[in-house]
Amino acid sequence: MTRLLEILISLAIVAVLFTVVGFILPSSRHLENSVETNRKMTIVFDTLNSVRRFKDWNPAVAGDPKIKINLSGPESGVGAKVSWDSEEKALGQGNWAITKSVPGQVVEYAIEDVDRGHNKRSEFTFSKTGKAGRNIQITQSYDVDYGMNLLGRYSGLYVTSNVGEKMKLGLSSLSNMLATIPNLDYTVLGKDDPTMAPRLVDRPAENLLVLNAAVPLNQITIQTQMKTNIEWIKKNMAANGLEAAGPVRIITNEYGSQIYSFDVAQPVRKAGTDASAKLEGLNLANNVELLYNPPSKIAMVPFKGHMSNLQNVRDALRAWTMTRGYEPTDRAYESWKAGIDAGFAPGQEGEYDVVWSVK
Repeated sequence: MTRLLEILISLAIVAVLFTVVGFILPSSRHLENSVETNRKMTIVFDTLNSVRRFKDWNPAVAGDPKIKINLSGPESGVGAKVSWDSEEKALGQGNWAITKSVPGQVVEYAIEDVDRGHNKRSEFTFSKTGKAGRNIQITQSYDVDYGMNLLGRYSGLYVTSNVGEKMKLGLSSLSNMLATIPNLDYTVLGKDDPTMAPRLVDRPAENLLVLNAAVPLNQITIQTQMKTNIEWIKKNMAANGLEAAGPVRIITNEYGSQIYSFDVAQPVRKAGTDASAKLEGLNLANNVELLYNPPSKIAMVPFKGHMSNLQNVRDALRAWTMTRGYEPTDRAYESWKAGIDAGFAPGQEGEYDVVWSVK
């Protein structure tokens, strides 16, 4: 009986100590970690201001190949939300939702997950750093409240080694992911005219007559070869009763230091028919080939200027696409809406739609 009484008294003392220490422990926790990147501010902000690339950098959804991820709300900004459902106990169910968004300054997320605590939130702030402010420091903070939950307060003792390590891993993954994005400020594309800004559109099915070329990197040679290829394509169109279904395209295969490899492509259709109807049984000559593209989503940006600027526009459009969580596929191309000669003119006569297919 005396032994039992001693055990009960010991347990009572432990319980009192647990309660007293629990009340002494902080009722909330705050963590901060930072990483530096040389990407443009707009790339950094737009990537974090959308949840479409969340799974590519945030360890909150890592570790379960069968995890179910759902995106909801707007494409970006306040209300954009990523939710997950996993059978792994460490992941469980949860979500991150953007609750605050100030361009170039801050993106804040509200968090619900399996970790103890409530009112969990993570804030990303951005500041210029490095030589001449060329780099961006991304600082992520994490805050959680435990209130009077004593178990939560005790779990706060491990928040640095648990959540803190995940933050470091996530920021490192974010930095590595940002390094794969072309470092171009795509906001200049639609700065003076919103109709010239990048956008996503649906492209219907189409038929193309295509002829390849590879020539020395000389503008006169390139221009001459493009026009020659167009003439061969026109001859094949006439021979098969076809008509143009849109401006001629130039599809870049390789833009090297000495050689430019490209395809000249002309959208076509049978005269008076639907351009999306698949063509078959054509009699083609002179290495001209028929290509059928099924319906797809594309990223597109209009551009006016000299053709020598197109490479930068392609890369800027690719950057815009990647920050929004869409994967550019296949090869970029331009529809030369003002014709080939205009694109090589010394003024700003060239007019194009620059395109990447995306998935």
